[in-house]
Amino acid sequence: MATGKLEPIYDPGDLGPFGQPYLVIRLSTQPSEPPGWLCRAPCPVIGIGHSDRTDPFAAACDTIVPDEAAAAPLLRAIARAPIAATTLVQVLRATRALPLHQALTLESFAYATLQNGVENRAWRTTQPQRAPAAAQPGPPLLIERDGPILALTLNRPATHNSIDIELRDALTEALRLATADPDITRINLSAIGRCFSAGGALHEFGTAPDQATAHAVRVVRGPAFALAPVAARVHVLVHGACIGAGAELAALCGHVAAHPRTFFQLPELRMGLIPGSGGTAGFVRRIGRHRTTWLVLSGRRLSARDALAWGLIDEIRAQPI
Repeated sequence: MATGKLEPIYDPGDLGPFGQPYLVIRLSTQPSEPPGWLCRAPCPVIGIGHSDRTDPFAAACDTIVPDEAAAAPLLRAIARAPIAATTLVQVLRATRALPLHQALTLESFAYATLQNGVENRAWRTTQPQRAPAAAQPGPPLLIERDGPILALTLNRPATHNSIDIELRDALTEALRLATADPDITRINLSAIGRCFSAGGALHEFGTAPDQATAHAVRVVRGPAFALAPVAARVHVLVHGACIGAGAELAALCGHVAAHPRTFFQLPELRMGLIPGSGGTAGFVRRIGRHRTTWLVLSGRRLSARDALAWGLIDEIRAQPI
């Protein structure tokens, strides 16, 4: 673990996925301004200690933890997927300064790159072959219009509202309707079943003909891109598991309410990926770069109570919208 002061002889060329895949610094031991390269380090920079927001070393870190014990699981995760971890922090560093649509585009480029990478390919080889789910009754998305209010309800409870091609396209078309109709002043988004969404449909991972096409499809048909123009008008109520793409889309919405037993999770790093449905843009805007990095590197679940304290959600509510 590289810790302690950043000495003048320290060679940043040693850092990166093919060398030292992370850098750990103790915030309390840093006596001066951080070197310029620290903010551009080609690896995650983990700060240990407590520091206020004006500390320049804290600002240069990608995430901050209180002690070495808290850092250890993050370092193990980085070591397992150093390319994805480096890509994550590079995207998050840039995302916070970009308009939402540009941030989504950058995320999609990075996600597409990792889909063709060695870490994601290795993960896919460990996964059992998954058959598509059996046909489910009713449309994938329930749509109801009541004057200026458009209600959208994810309707694939048997698959935990996993976002497959069918549900993706239905949600995108409905959001485009809201974009085109200025008389729709509010969009209510919720889901039927035990949870809001378990994320992307795993049986569809890696099925695109190539990653350039996959990026183009996300830009044209991705729900995150369709949500962006109307995000301020979207009120979402989540419950149960809110994982991966489900959590990412919720974070983009203007108002997020969660059932008390909801939990949020971003598990993409263990797949050799980063969030690819708006997570790097939506989470950073709600909870900041440090906490977003921690969530992805740790893969930990975040309770509704902690999500409220962090600002990921706006309220805890047991009743429907």
